[in-house]
Amino acid sequence: MTTEILPNWNLERLYSGPVDAQIKHDLEKVVADAASFRDTAEPRFKGKISAEDLAQLLSEYEDLQKKILKPYMFAQLYHAADSNADGARALMNQVRETWSEVSEQTLFFELELMRLPEDVFSGLCSHERLQPYRHYLKHLHEYTPYMLSEQEERVIKRKDLTGKDAFVQLYDDITSELSFSYCMPGEESEQEVSGEELLALLYHPDGDVREESFTVFLTEHAKQSTAMTACFNNLLLDHRRECDLRNYPDIMMPTHLDQETDPRMIEALMSVTEQNYSLGQEYFALKKELLGLEVMKNTDIYAPLDQSPRNYAFTEAKALVLEAFHAFAPELGNAAEKFFEEQRIDVPPKPGKSSGAFCQGMMPGELPYVLVNYTGNLRDLSTLAHELGHGVHFALAQKQNLYHYQASLPFAETASVFGEMLLTRHLLQRETDPQIRIALLCTKLEEIIATTMRQNVLTRFELAAHKERAEGLLSPERYGELWWQENAKLFGEQIEMIEAYRWGWSYISHFIHARFYCTSYVIGELLVLGLYQRYLEQGEEFVPKYLELLARGGSAAPRELLAPFAIDLSEADFWQQGYNLVGEMLSELKQVIAASR
Repeated sequence: MTTEILPNWNLERLYSGPVDAQIKHDLEKVVADAASFRDTAEPRFKGKISAEDLAQLLSEYEDLQKKILKPYMFAQLYHAADSNADGARALMNQVRETWSEVSEQTLFFELELMRLPEDVFSGLCSHERLQPYRHYLKHLHEYTPYMLSEQEERVIKRKDLTGKDAFVQLYDDITSELSFSYCMPGEESEQEVSGEELLALLYHPDGDVREESFTVFLTEHAKQSTAMTACFNNLLLDHRRECDLRNYPDIMMPTHLDQETDPRMIEALMSVTEQNYSLGQEYFALKKELLGLEVMKNTDIYAPLDQSPRNYAFTEAKALVLEAFHAFAPELGNAAEKFFEEQRIDVPPKPGKSSGAFCQGMMPGELPYVLVNYTGNLRDLSTLAHELGHGVHFALAQKQNLYHYQASLPFAETASVFGEMLLTRHLLQRETDPQIRIALLCTKLEEIIATTMRQNVLTRFELAAHKERAEGLLSPERYGELWWQENAKLFGEQIEMIEAYRWGWSYISHFIHARFYCTSYVIGELLVLGLYQRYLEQGEEFVPKYLELLARGGSAAPRELLAPFAIDLSEADFWQQGYNLVGEMLSELKQVIAASR
């Protein structure tokens, strides 16, 4: 583990701290502005609204959203960096309550837009004055069949604050407070360590350390089984009830709308992925041979092949990622470099810090922030490239308005996974040692398997859990059984799961924060493999088209955004092309292994 001083982000460009008087002022101001907006905007929908009036209202509504987003996102970042910090939770509760109040006041706006007669709506969308908002308006109208009355929508929002939102916050509080007592390798006694430090030990050369550390991690989650299960049961039930209330045809429909996908496309994607589980099992068999194991456990999947695995100091990791980005396009490298120059990245793992890694996209006018938990292994190096890829995506999309700033979920992972691919190829081009080349290829294959096949497993588990929850409460043991069954389909006969892994479902925060979000990882990874294949074929000609794709954010439908690349997401063959590339990488790995013997 690296001992160098790792950078923390500086949030003072937003606010000086959780008790900054400006926060209170901003929250009070946005509540007043929301009420004023309602008073002036709602009457305009009573008659025939003009394109000029609607454009003005859309601009005012955007400004209002930005006013509440700034304190809300500051609170999220502050809480993520250290949930134990003074004022962190109080601020989160304060902004959540204000967010709810503002949402109630402005709820009418999008409902009024969706209530517009089809002929009026079409005429407005075609007007030149509304071109900057066209995709947002068209996408919004797709939700029309599932909207309730304003009074019903208002009640739902008000109850969410003490309902599903409260269970999400409870889960976050529980997981951030978990304390892990463990004797780290090289130490003589147990100490309190973060969950990220334990998960990092899945890459330790000692198999006993890998299994013991993961068991400790999962066992602490198991100790919270009552609260964890309550969070899952209530959130799954809430989702089902809301889907019934809105007459969604199935429980994944809200995700399809958000992702701008359709059920047939997602089912085809998942089926193709399952048909290629054999590639994952082929890799597991090869890794088992490389490790010289008679029995390979799920704690061995990420085991280093070298008993003295390469550890990357953070300064080296930073340099490698920036080199890879700059080599592809200076714009990419420059945007990534600014995260360090402007202290918009938080790196060291510590108690109270959110686990994993993320990029907070913020909004137009406020640059994004990145959080990682860096411990120095090759996976952490790849994660750095991944999150900086997200950051570059948000930075390049700054020219979009708030409605079109966020890329739709099929594109949410486009820049992040592409960043990983750039880094992997950069490392392979620099490296002549066959053992390190083997390790790099293994790491990339493991990442692809984790981001496609494992995420598919997570989605199948989520679907199974939702289906059974419709019949009644699930026990923690039943969640564990469903988790076990779905993972076994991927692992096959090659991987033996440790008993504590029955609790693996409990630490996947995506199940709590966003229904069926994991499908976006599968889409994103396979889409990037397709884009990367185009890059290998087209070379420099590809670069400006790719940068333009990132800069467009969510300003158009997936089909339109991908037209310059001749990619059709409705074709099952396209998804298979991604796995064909995985097969080629697996063949390349076998060739390097054979040449090294």
